[in-house]
Amino acid sequence: MMNMPPVTKNLIIINVLFFLAKLVAQRYGVDLDSLLGLHFFLAPDFRLYQFVTYMFMHGGLMHILFNMFAVWMFGRVMESYWGSRRFLLYYMVCGLGAGFAQEGVQYVSYLWQGLNQYDSVNVGYAVMSMGDYLNRWTTIGASGAVYGILLAFGMSFPEERLFIFPLPVPIKAKFFVIGYAAIELLSAFGSPGDGVAHFAHLGGMVFGLLLILYWRRRDGGGYYGRGSSFSDKFKRWFFDQRDRFSSYRKPKMKVSMGNRKDDYDYNARKKADEEEIDRILEKVRRSGYTSLTEDEKRKLFDASQR
Repeated sequence: MMNMPPVTKNLIIINVLFFLAKLVAQRYGVDLDSLLGLHFFLAPDFRLYQFVTYMFMHGGLMHILFNMFAVWMFGRVMESYWGSRRFLLYYMVCGLGAGFAQEGVQYVSYLWQGLNQYDSVNVGYAVMSMGDYLNRWTTIGASGAVYGILLAFGMSFPEERLFIFPLPVPIKAKFFVIGYAAIELLSAFGSPGDGVAHFAHLGGMVFGLLLILYWRRRDGGGYYGRGSSFSDKFKRWFFDQRDRFSSYRKPKMKVSMGNRKDDYDYNARKKADEEEIDRILEKVRRSGYTSLTEDEKRKLFDASQR
């Protein structure tokens, strides 16, 4: 946790705290899923803030363990690759997009079932008001944002090989993401009543894809450009981002008269640092991010913040 990028670490901490708060609240008869989960927008309990809070609620231990493991495994890589600001924006856009997608699918279901024509509905052997019934349409979980992270990893490191249980051989990241998306799509149409928000997962991936494509177009090629190696793309992006963010913190004007020897020493240190970053990036290109030592990961992350 100490060497984890800040956004990834704090997202995991916040999700765990929300999960523990849910367990404590249940002992006092308070249903946080109902308060903070995302309700159907025509339900009486719907609130706008739920588009954000639903991402931090989870249905059970396995639900939060799977999502937080994925955030830890892939999120820290993407945060180190993109930087904390871009990663946080991407995470929230995917989570919000998943919520919007789920609301849209629920509205289609609402019209398809003709529920807009009735004031009550039969549920089992009981008659329930339409408002109470719609309040049951609640979505919780960070899965939409997590699926967006999986997509980002697959698009950024398509040739990276992953060991996925129970497959006996490693699989390339691009095929892993395509397979996951296909499974979710088939599940969405084949198992509509399984209690899993498959369309929310797909919505997170779609919004993530749109944001990545927008960034690629806006950057005008940049580190996404064609005709160069992954290492070259990464280095161009890396130093562009470092210079961009460091310029925000520099004073408008600074004049100093120093010893020329100090300039030589500074340039030598700067060149050595850049050569070390080049070596680390080349190692990422050849063997993947996971092959880096903790010291190399720290150097890469520290350089991205300068």
